Amino acid sequence: MEMPHNLTSENGFPFAQALVFPGPPAPLDSGLGFDTPSPTEARDAPLSNGTGYSGAGSPSDSCTKPLCRGGAAERAPYGEGIEYVSAEEEEEPACGWGAFTPGCLQLFNTPKGILFFLCVASFLQGMTVNGFINTVVTSIERRFDLRSYQSGLIASSYDIAACVCLTFVSYFGGNGHKPRWLGWGVLVMGLGSLLFALPHFTTGRYTVRFSEDMGTCAANRSQACARAASGLASYRFVFMLGQFLHGVGATPLYTLGVTYLDENVKTNYSPVYIAVFYTAAILGPAAGYLVGGMFLNIYTEIGREIDITPENTHWVGAWWIGFLGAGAASLLISIPILGYPHRLPGSQRYIVMRVSEAHQLKDGSHKKAADPDFGKTVKDLPRSVLLLLKNPTFIFLCLAGATEATLIAGMSTFGPKFLESQFSLSASEAATFFGYLVVPAGGGGTFLGGFLVNKFKLRCSGIIKLCLLCTVSSLLAIFIFFIHCPNMPMAGVTQMYEGSALPGGHLNLSATCNAECGCLRETYSPVCGSDGLMYYSPCHAGCRASRRLRSGKKVYSECSCVAASRRPGPGEAEAGKCTSSCTKRPLLLFFMFVVILFTFLSSIPALTATLRCVSDRQRSFALGIQWIVVRTLGGIPGPIAFGSMIDKSCLLWQDQCGEQGSCYVYQNSAMSRYTLIAGLVYKVLGTTFFIVACLLYKPPPAESAPGSSGASENGNGDLEESKPPLQGGEDE
Repeated sequence: MEMPHNLTSENGFPFAQALVFPGPPAPLDSGLGFDTPSPTEARDAPLSNGTGYSGAGSPSDSCTKPLCRGGAAERAPYGEGIEYVSAEEEEEPACGWGAFTPGCLQLFNTPKGILFFLCVASFLQGMTVNGFINTVVTSIERRFDLRSYQSGLIASSYDIAACVCLTFVSYFGGNGHKPRWLGWGVLVMGLGSLLFALPHFTTGRYTVRFSEDMGTCAANRSQACARAASGLASYRFVFMLGQFLHGVGATPLYTLGVTYLDENVKTNYSPVYIAVFYTAAILGPAAGYLVGGMFLNIYTEIGREIDITPENTHWVGAWWIGFLGAGAASLLISIPILGYPHRLPGSQRYIVMRVSEAHQLKDGSHKKAADPDFGKTVKDLPRSVLLLLKNPTFIFLCLAGATEATLIAGMSTFGPKFLESQFSLSASEAATFFGYLVVPAGGGGTFLGGFLVNKFKLRCSGIIKLCLLCTVSSLLAIFIFFIHCPNMPMAGVTQMYEGSALPGGHLNLSATCNAECGCLRETYSPVCGSDGLMYYSPCHAGCRASRRLRSGKKVYSECSCVAASRRPGPGEAEAGKCTSSCTKRPLLLFFMFVVILFTFLSSIPALTATLRCVSDRQRSFALGIQWIVVRTLGGIPGPIAFGSMIDKSCLLWQDQCGEQGSCYVYQNSAMSRYTLIAGLVYKVLGTTFFIVACLLYKPPPAESAPGSSGASENGNGDLEESKPPLQGGEDE
């Protein structure tokens, strides 16, 4: 079953001859609640390429009959080079698996149907890779004795797999059966999740031999460096393979999935469909953080009684449950995706209606991509790459996407840490605050970007200008990082135990009050004393006893370093950091919301501009190349760049048996300053790339696109059928 060939002229634009669409009008099956013309209005309304049609429903109606009808005598006036499809030659593509195509499944054989299943797949991918993985990394490090760089290799395996597979999948999948590539990809992603959970079932039970009083002055005698190697670190290769399968399986989702949606809906509805798809992908990580956090409150050995709580530094939660559920769900959702046809019913009408907006190369080599046989063999791969490299608009859109991806990757990785340091929050509280910012700002911005492109029916040049406006807005809002909250006073870190400033900024965690405790630097468990000072641990505060209140809060007493506020003698301290009273919190949170909102607001318009500025046959491959550029220049180095900048503001480093570990305490003023520098650099670069892309974009000449001369560059240039017809008689 082949697509109609040669429906476009040499320059890639539809012919101007009238096409007859027989059959009664039917409701629009690809809309999302937008206004559509009535049959009377649509009957005489011109298409975007200047063609008219009569006596039939709108081209947006569901296609249940042949595209063109009549015998050879009727087809003669329409010119040569057009291949017509008759009812005898081809039937509408059905949804099913092989010969099994039951009628009940055809209810889902619509753009909304495939959108639903792709949204579920992208939700599962985001929840697993960007949610569960980031949530359980600490638990996996504890359970399998992994170092930070080893867990970093596990996380990077996803991007490595994606970069390896993107060229192959986007090139051959773009010219193949896209739903099959998508279905098999989701299935592989599910197998990766199941493999990721496998080490829990192949290792022995996790045991902890530490009591609740661990960390107090009397009990701080454990030698943390003397533990023998468990041999579990080799399981990192299993985790890396699971992540690699995640990357392989998700590769078709954001390249072929996007182009499959774009090809099977009307041009002006495409950004909305893609926005819904990406919104689901953004909501996935939020769900992963919430659900993963709930599972981490369950002990990893389910059903076994234990005498420690989740606040204990040796607690390991049930990190594996989420991967089992996500893996099973991915396997199930791959089945319906595999049943979808090569194209959806009615999609040929959108192909006929589509007006090319591909960037026009001076040497005219862009016309090569209009050949129906182009891109079907490996020998066309170098030519395809060359055509994209000769497209300056595409190149600078890729570079702009890389700068935005750097900011998104950096903020998603270190955003919770920024909030944790600025507002003196716990890790879970900071993650919750950041989730409250990302879900409405990221999800809302993504959907709003696609909605604006649809609402104003922007052409390619107008879309790039919208991206530029969003980038400039977020650039202005990022100056909020000039503001910061002061550090909470911490004994031995920001000030001396007696209350005076540290000489030369040098750390001194030892004092007369805790000299007899022999406190270990490896045991970091901050407490807030009744004197308003924070201490490195109960031992460093000189605390010798502890009790747990009914509320679950742990209180340490007989703390020799804490000055009692009401009576003479030792004071008390509560587990956790002291509460910050920073009055700048609402202002910081609001402008962080604005930065995230406008950053995500430009994502779908930039993706739509990428699809518009290349030829139709290169769309999947262009998205694949763009993802490679975005990952290699943005997604992979982004967290490294932000992490290096933020690490310069560290005041207190972790001591792992004499080796430097992660940072415990940051200097808030320096953290804000370095975050501002990194944000400004990448936002200025993104703004520059969008400006250059807009200036270098060369749209098709108006005379080459029939009917396009009456459409403004940024106005209703994609489709005109939603407008009522001009004055004229109606042929009943």
